Amino acid sequence: MSIKSICCLGAGYVGGPTMAMIAAKCPDIQVTVADMNEKRIAAWNSDTLPIYEPGLDAVVASARGRNLHFTTDIRGSIAAADLIFVSVGTPTKSYGIGAGRAADLRYIESAARLIAEVSQGHKIIVEKSTIPVKTATAITSILAANSTTGATFQVLSNPEFLAEGTAMEDLMCPDRVLIGGETTPEGNAAVEALAAVYARWIPRERILTTNLWSSELSKLVANAFLAQRISSINSISALCEATGADVDEVARAVGMDSRIGPKFLKASLGFGGSCFQKDILNLVYLCDSFNLPHVAEYWRQVIHLNDWQKSRFVEKIVRTLYNTVNGKRIGVLGFAFKKDTNDTRESPAIHVCRDLLLERAHLAIYDPRVSRETIQQDLLDVGVPADLIASNIEFSPDPYTAATGAHALATLTEWDEFRTLDLPRLHDLMLKPAFIFDGRAVLASDLLKAHGFDAFVIGKGA
Repeated sequence: MSIKSICCLGAGYVGGPTMAMIAAKCPDIQVTVADMNEKRIAAWNSDTLPIYEPGLDAVVASARGRNLHFTTDIRGSIAAADLIFVSVGTPTKSYGIGAGRAADLRYIESAARLIAEVSQGHKIIVEKSTIPVKTATAITSILAANSTTGATFQVLSNPEFLAEGTAMEDLMCPDRVLIGGETTPEGNAAVEALAAVYARWIPRERILTTNLWSSELSKLVANAFLAQRISSINSISALCEATGADVDEVARAVGMDSRIGPKFLKASLGFGGSCFQKDILNLVYLCDSFNLPHVAEYWRQVIHLNDWQKSRFVEKIVRTLYNTVNGKRIGVLGFAFKKDTNDTRESPAIHVCRDLLLERAHLAIYDPRVSRETIQQDLLDVGVPADLIASNIEFSPDPYTAATGAHALATLTEWDEFRTLDLPRLHDLMLKPAFIFDGRAVLASDLLKAHGFDAFVIGKGA
């Protein structure tokens, strides 16, 4: 089967960039991104895209209007497509059975029902959202039960492994592309059709094929392993602070072991983003469902350690500032969950700022990409009263404004611009003693002390 038209349901962080890359690399394939959110689609069709990702603007501009389209006409897009990516949200359930752990699949089910309703002929349906194992079975049964036109379907799993901030590089030259399908002649043909699209720019040896269940589970396991490494090095950061060791030196020594490797061994406030916590919770729920409580508890501890890392950072600030931050100005440098993105989902900064605000600190927040509306909404969502946000937060245009008259600075995102801050200028602007709490270890602790700061850098012994 030759793919001539692709539709993606969902114009978010996965759907938009992935379809832009496919369109850029496959100019003969019509690629349409469909979403009911009119504001989001309008942004994709404008010069100001709804997400920030280095290199994304150029890729979108190269294909938009030629073979890359963004629309709210979901039905028409499904009807015209040979292959449909389902890239809708799968948030963690906040209610009912599995609340706080299980994935909420209502958007997946709605998408499947709509596909069944409007499809004719043969369609390949591709799970792009992060979903629990066996979701493909549910999609297949919904499609079969609701198609009234005699349409036929093959359901594939094609999980994304993008890292925000490097998503376009990851799409251009991925470590692997994983495609899972049924081990039947029809399933194999569908897998080959999707593989042929990716093979237009990705070497065949990097395109892995598995059965559906292995593909679905691999996504959860990959994110769980990465998050586990972050929690592991963060646990050691606390030990380094207590013993006088340097966590970066420990990580470098450990990472040079070829069996371990150096990636994801950077101590920080903890992991954030849309996937890690959600996927581990999903894995925990899956293990509990299959009566594997010891396995579930093992992965649950990865999240517990991540939460503790944020809490102990706030406690360090409060205790250092003479056991009270009430009325004290604290400059907050960074709010995104990592550099080179405007995504704040599960950002450690949300929880640090929440706890400081509940201690009645006055926060001056600067982030080069995150809007004040996003910050306000994020803090409302975690229970900070609106009047406290209004009275105790100001938004600064640069780090130096945030530092002016501040009792302390807290570095919460590792933006590159923070590595080259004018330290003497910062010190002059702040109240004395001038405290810095570097939760991302982007500032050299020896330089901070040389310029007169009372500095705490995560993972660095006193």
